[in-house]
Amino acid sequence: MATHTLDFERPLLELERQIEEMKRVAGEAVADVSKELAPLEKKLAELRVEIYKRLTPMQRVQVARHPKRPYTLDYIKTMCTDFVELHGDRLFRDDPAIVGGWSRLDGMSVMVIGHQKGRDTKENLRRNFGMAHPEGYRKALRLMHLAEKFRAPVITLVDTPGAYPGLGAEERGQAEAIARNLVEMATLRVPIITVVIGEGGSGGALAVGLADRVLMLENSVYSVISPEGCAAILWKDASQRERAADALKITAQDLVALGVVDEIIAEPAGGAHADPDAAAAAVGEVVRRHTRQLRALKIEKLLRRREEKYLSMGALNEK
Repeated sequence: MATHTLDFERPLLELERQIEEMKRVAGEAVADVSKELAPLEKKLAELRVEIYKRLTPMQRVQVARHPKRPYTLDYIKTMCTDFVELHGDRLFRDDPAIVGGWSRLDGMSVMVIGHQKGRDTKENLRRNFGMAHPEGYRKALRLMHLAEKFRAPVITLVDTPGAYPGLGAEERGQAEAIARNLVEMATLRVPIITVVIGEGGSGGALAVGLADRVLMLENSVYSVISPEGCAAILWKDASQRERAADALKITAQDLVALGVVDEIIAEPAGGAHADPDAAAAAVGEVVRRHTRQLRALKIEKLLRRREEKYLSMGALNEK
C-alpha cells in the first residue's frame, strides 16, 4: 500500500484497506476469500483508471512530484545496461543533482544524462532536490561533447523544479551555463532525445532539453514556471495555483497540441509510481524506437531538422 497518498487517490486508499483487511482476516482464519476479493480488486483497478483518466493540470503536477515516482537512476537501471557514471565539470566540482555517463541501450553505446532527486531528506539535501548548480550543467555539456567525439546518441531525462537560484550558483554563472548548453546542443552532431519524466521546470529543464525528439510521460509537466510561482506573481496569491496550472498549458497533452513535444509515453494505471518497472519499460521502448530512427539520418539532415523544429515553434496566427 502506498505510504504517500494524494488527495484525489483517497477513494483508492479506502478500497486498498478493505482488500488488505480481508486478506489479513482470511489468513488468520485460513479461509478462501477469493470470490469476495475478485469484485473488490476489479473495482479498484477500474477506479484507478477512471481517476487518472480525468486528472486536472494541477493534479498532474502533484503526480509529477510524487516522492515514489521513479527518477533518472531508476530508469537507467531498468532500460539500460553497463552504466558507468562520470563525474565533475573539470572546472569547479561534481554536482550530484545531475547524473550522467556511458551506458548501453540494446547493445548500442549511448550517453545518458538526467536530473536526480533524493528519496529521503538526507539524499535530497545532497542532490539539492534535483536543482542543479552551473557545474551540473557544465558537467552535462562535457558529457555531451564526449558523446559527440565517439558519435554516440545523447539521451537526457528531465526532472527538476528548476535550476538552483542561490547566490553561489548565480556568482558562478548559472544563466551563462544554461545559455551555453542551449547553444551547444543546437549544433551537437549526434542525435539527442529528451524525456520529461517528472517536473520540467524552466531553464533548469531546458538546459538539457533541447533535442531532436522531446518526449513526455503522460503525467509529467513542462513549464516556464511552477503554478505556485505563476499564481504568486500574477495574482499575489499562491493558492490560485489551480487557475495558473490551467492557464500555463503545462501538461503533455497540451504541449503535444502546441507542437512543443513530439510524443506522449503512456504510464501504468495509477501513474509511474504505481509500477516503476512498467514505466521504465515503456520509456525504454519509445527511446529505442526514436534512437533507431534518428541514427538512420545523415548528420546534416539531422541538424537541419533540429533547426526547423525550433524555428517553427511559437508562430503567431492572426485571424
